[in-house]
Amino acid sequence: MSRPGNRAVSAALLMVVILALAACSATGGKKAAEAADAATGVVAGHASTPSYTIAMITHAGPGQTFWDTERYGGVAAAAKDNFTLRYAGNPDPTQQAQLITDAINSHVNGIAVTDPDPQALCPTIAKARAAGIPVTMFNAGSANWQQCGALEYFGQDETVAGIAAGKRLAAAGKKNVLCVLHAQGEVQLEDRCAGVRQGLGSEGTMTKLYVNGQSPPDELSTMTAALTKHTNTDAVITLDAQVALTALQALQAAHSHAKLYTFDTNAASIAKIKSGAIQWAVDQQPYLQGYEAVDALWLYLTNGNALGGGQIVLTGPSFVDASNVAAVAKYAARGTR
Repeated sequence: MSRPGNRAVSAALLMVVILALAACSATGGKKAAEAADAATGVVAGHASTPSYTIAMITHAGPGQTFWDTERYGGVAAAAKDNFTLRYAGNPDPTQQAQLITDAINSHVNGIAVTDPDPQALCPTIAKARAAGIPVTMFNAGSANWQQCGALEYFGQDETVAGIAAGKRLAAAGKKNVLCVLHAQGEVQLEDRCAGVRQGLGSEGTMTKLYVNGQSPPDELSTMTAALTKHTNTDAVITLDAQVALTALQALQAAHSHAKLYTFDTNAASIAKIKSGAIQWAVDQQPYLQGYEAVDALWLYLTNGNALGGGQIVLTGPSFVDASNVAAVAKYAARGTR
């Protein structure tokens, strides 16, 4: 049997050993973390790799809050990646193509770009790749990103998203749907409405309505007139959250009992989903699109990586409705959903 004094000494020695091992473990863990940071080029959440200049170019129009969320994602990625981000947007395809040309001529290190009009924009995007500038595409251009020479594409398949929306409308018993397009000639908007029509099935009908997305008064008058004329409309689906807010006014002005649905979100539309004025929104996660389009350029420029394996990197569709809107609202309030 050990004496009490010996037991005390043994216990003390054991504690010293434990503390020494803990210190070694902590030091080893710190060194491992530092080694991992060095390998990845990230220190304390920020890249230590060389600074690059990236152009982020969209077809954003004045007052379209959706694009703020896309840009916030790009800004967050640029801050992490030690990038200088040059953001520009123009809804006119000719002007957007010029923005791409300007970026090429200024010898940026990479371009993240949307392509709503392949005929007008794809040749210019291809020129960027020919000049040795890596390009990622996001939001619009899911069908032609490889043709344009992009490394990868981040977004949703708009036809798939439209079909999913149409099926939900059909399940809700909607028969006469008005699909509101806020721009003409943009392939992703056409694909959404076409998908809605397909998802509705043979029991439902869909009418397309074009409005001037650059003029809320025009949106309001055009939608009001259509709803006044077609009194059997039981569902309106807009393709932009900002347009959805105007559609609420049109429904009231036309004394229509149609329910409202939309693609895309912003803080105001999320609030309307919470109140029940908008039934649900198709969410393609624009913040994620902007973030990944920029961050993917960092991965490529610093390590030669490319996400997707030659396939689209999908960010949607998901649905924001009464079941999950409370969880989404806190992110929408800070501009990230």
